[in-house]
Amino acid sequence: MTSIKKKETDTVRKKIDVLHKNIGRVIKGKPEAISLAIITLLARGHLLIEDAPGVGKTLLAQSLAMSIHSAFQRIQFTSDLLPSDILGVPIYNPHTGTFEFKPGPIFTNIVLVDEINRTSPKTQSSLLEAMNEFQVSVDGQTYPLPQPFMVVATQNPLEYQGTYPLPESQLDRFMMRTHMGYPPLAEEKEILTHPRIEEEVKRLQPVMSGQEVIDMQQLTDEIRVDDEILTYVMAIVTATRTSDHLRLGISPRGALFLIRAAKAKAFMEGRDYCIPDDVKSLVLPVLAHRIIPASGYGTDGFQGEAERDLMEILDHIPVPL
Repeated sequence: MTSIKKKETDTVRKKIDVLHKNIGRVIKGKPEAISLAIITLLARGHLLIEDAPGVGKTLLAQSLAMSIHSAFQRIQFTSDLLPSDILGVPIYNPHTGTFEFKPGPIFTNIVLVDEINRTSPKTQSSLLEAMNEFQVSVDGQTYPLPQPFMVVATQNPLEYQGTYPLPESQLDRFMMRTHMGYPPLAEEKEILTHPRIEEEVKRLQPVMSGQEVIDMQQLTDEIRVDDEILTYVMAIVTATRTSDHLRLGISPRGALFLIRAAKAKAFMEGRDYCIPDDVKSLVLPVLAHRIIPASGYGTDGFQGEAERDLMEILDHIPVPL
């Protein structure tokens, strides 16, 4: 692959800026959350949004799908949901005398998995193949998923009645975990003056095609990562595996996701090479949900502890110049 030309980079940067602003028409006062969603999309990753109800998690996924002219499906996870409700099921056709596969809602471009921790581990695991291999296997047949493909999942970190905590294997499939948080007061006041925010989503016009997203994903793969950047990533990963404060360190998949996310951030900022800040700024959203503190696991307090441990590790690792 040839290197990215400056003119091509400038054109792409403008398109990404337009995409960011388009989503920002609905998601007020949350530029960082929008940026992380776009970075995840460019890096062919999946996003877990962990926050309280009513802060715009669903709207972010819908706005992203509407802005890139792609198909969107929302799946509400409940305790009685079955894997076939997500993947699809073979149905008998009396005219042909054969079973024909009826695709489930997973066969879309942007799929919102709402309250992912409210269904059983069996149903949660039905997402693993789709998230990792971009395909679905049913009754011995394999079906490719449409491209681009991205899972945006949500969960409430404060209320645990009737929930099933995500196992490490499921968490590890998500490239990033982020929070929405409450909007700044000025933006929240603006939201209150336009209470029908769902109508704003429906009025969003696409600013980018699905094929353009695929082209950008391919260009993102070309971003240069110098050896000192790789050494910096490995130093961070190794420190998590040897830390006395952590029971579980970063997997090779986590390290790979950090590199891919850093390349997407560089691409989004109009560079054809990564810098240390691309890595450092993404350590928390990419790595914090993959580690287990030695003191425990499973509550918001422990997640905060994981982030503090990562920040301490970053403080002790020299940043390459």
